Amino acid sequence: MDVQSKEDIQKQRDRRKRVKRMKTFIVTFLFTWIIISIVSIVLLGVTVISLKKQLNEVSKRLDEKIVAPQNLYDDGDRDAEALLSYNATAEENLAQAGDTLKVYLTFDDGPSDNSDKILDILDDYNVKATFFVVGKEDDASKAVYQRIVNEGHTLAMHSYSHKYASIYASLDAFEEDFYRIQNLLYDVTGVDCDLYRFPGGSSNQVSNTDMTDYIRFLNEENVRYLDWNVASGDATSAAYTSDDLVENVMSDVVKYKTSVVLLHDADNKDQTVEALPKLIEQLQEVGAVILPVSEDTELIQHVSLAEKSE
Repeated sequence: MDVQSKEDIQKQRDRRKRVKRMKTFIVTFLFTWIIISIVSIVLLGVTVISLKKQLNEVSKRLDEKIVAPQNLYDDGDRDAEALLSYNATAEENLAQAGDTLKVYLTFDDGPSDNSDKILDILDDYNVKATFFVVGKEDDASKAVYQRIVNEGHTLAMHSYSHKYASIYASLDAFEEDFYRIQNLLYDVTGVDCDLYRFPGGSSNQVSNTDMTDYIRFLNEENVRYLDWNVASGDATSAAYTSDDLVENVMSDVVKYKTSVVLLHDADNKDQTVEALPKLIEQLQEVGAVILPVSEDTELIQHVSLAEKSE
């Protein structure tokens, strides 16, 4: 074999070695990149799940948080003493073994496109609820008011406009809004409503006027007001699934003899509609009695007004 042939053979060998090394490098790089990508995706997924759980927990806490008005005790000359009752954790309301759980499902902000769906579900399960409605004067909304009454649910007031800045601008503004919703519901249904839920609850910090002034006004009108001690979370986070909403409620109702559950009847509350059958079924499984608010209902109030003794 001549020298040229030997050199050509050696070059071919060297070339094959370089190709082999290059293939090995490429395969190793791709394998490593795939492994790193898989691990990164898994870690990212775990992180997302963890963050979602944390967000849900924070949202739930915010929804349930009860904050007293900052000006609650400012005026020492008042003829009444405002007391924070915090019924949500009142010791006398804590459930004991063998207690029958009373649960009041309450829906704020309707009528809406979801009202009939909610009422259909309640009818399917023969369950009565309480609807804190706002003022709407179109024919469809009036039909919902009437259906609530006809089917044995409790019709209650949640202001006419639900505009915090207007309602809480002054006592006069509150009174005007109150009479407007009360008169509307009476004109449509013949029911003289005597149950009210403050927009934002009685412990909101939005009002320009001390909330006890509004409470005193309602007392003078012989109107009761109701807050809540169990929140579904449907008001604070659109990230909640229907199962999340059910879990939020069930984790708390088992703690109390009397639970007032905050739910919402609004156009964008499809998850609430989806959650309702599952919620009713789970409440029934634990032996809870689901009731509409009546004169005998123990009122859950974040802020109560106790008259001073003379």
